[in-house]
Amino acid sequence: MAMRSFYEGIKHMKVRELPALVKQKLTIDYVKTSVERGLDNYHAKYIQTSSVDPLLHVCFGGMALSYLIALPEERRHLEHAKQHGGH
Repeated sequence: MAMRSFYEGIKHMKVRELPALVKQKLTIDYVKTSVERGLDNYHAKYIQTSSVDPLLHVCFGGMALSYLIALPEERRHLEHAKQHGGH
């Protein structure tokens, strides 16, 4: 949704106006308020309603993170095995 709203905001702009908008959106205060707003929305949508979704988010997020952390080592292992005739 954030990307869609950003795209809608820049769709009718000229190229020379874009750096000023991006500079405005990348300030520490703007990012901080955006993150706080997102966390408030998440809390209102999932935590206050006693939903099970936060547990699923943690489980699947942890699984994806562990996969991404192990991926470079796994790729090195497969490349090594390919060079030495394994796998």
